[in-house]
Amino acid sequence: MRANRRRFLQAIGAAALAPAWVGAIAQPRPAQQITVTHWGVLMYGAPYAVAIDKGFYRDEGLNIDGVLTSKGGGTTMRNVMASSLPYGEVALSAVVAAMHQGIDLKILHTGVRTAGEILWAVMPDSDIRSIKDLNGKRVAFTSPRSVTEMLLIMIQQKHGIKVEAVAAGGIGAGLTMLQQGAVVAAPIMDPVWSQRKDKLRALFWVKDELPPMVQSVGVTTAEFARDNRETLRKLVRARRKGVDFVYANPGETAEIVARHYEMKTAVVRTAIDNLTPLRYWSRGEFEMDGMNNMVRGLQIVGEVSGPVDWTKVIDPSYLA
Repeated sequence: MRANRRRFLQAIGAAALAPAWVGAIAQPRPAQQITVTHWGVLMYGAPYAVAIDKGFYRDEGLNIDGVLTSKGGGTTMRNVMASSLPYGEVALSAVVAAMHQGIDLKILHTGVRTAGEILWAVMPDSDIRSIKDLNGKRVAFTSPRSVTEMLLIMIQQKHGIKVEAVAAGGIGAGLTMLQQGAVVAAPIMDPVWSQRKDKLRALFWVKDELPPMVQSVGVTTAEFARDNRETLRKLVRARRKGVDFVYANPGETAEIVARHYEMKTAVVRTAIDNLTPLRYWSRGEFEMDGMNNMVRGLQIVGEVSGPVDWTKVIDPSYLA
């Protein structure tokens, strides 16, 4: 017993005398998660899946092992602010709403640069053949003050029609209403469109009707931006590498995203092929026309009043 106790005390003494750097090396950097709106459901997250899978974050000295997500809007913005790593890709509308509530934020880069992938679909045997045919009919959008409500209003204004707009509650709910005959058309986007296109018919695409509108941006809190400039630059660089990989390697990207999203690879590949001609994923550069187009749409649905002073929130230095 005494021999065992003596060896135990010797071990403690050796540990106490060990240089501090030994313990530092033994401690790995804790893993962190970033926030991405609609991760696992819509295609915003493809560059992040690639960046995680291909080690682009690791190459930058970051330990990013997963993604926090939500159904979008203010919930995603709150997730960013509550996270130990307050950075993520969030709907531009949610960022603007938070700004108007007095929250001090910094927009670091553009995420998805267009809403052109959104379309309204009808049943294959529908007698609705053009946007004009929607006049006076029941047409679904997702939820009040959403991007789909905004787009539907803008389409009506452009074509001089008036529909009975119905808030379905979501993409899936709108498609259910369409299949049951409760509405004549409903919004849909990839990868859901690629999953269901054989059972539906595209009526019109937003890309053919309206100018580009920035959907999402990379954002952080002003406080985190002040104290963690290099970390944020690394996050932006890793995402940019992910975007470049998506465009250069659509086949491997489809396999990676399918694995992260738990979807069929063929569906994801079709979605990527649909989105690539739109240059859907931005490398990060700010597109002020697209951002202002989105703000004008948000004004239409009452989400924003007046212009946005981008100089107070945009910081392009993280793209350097």
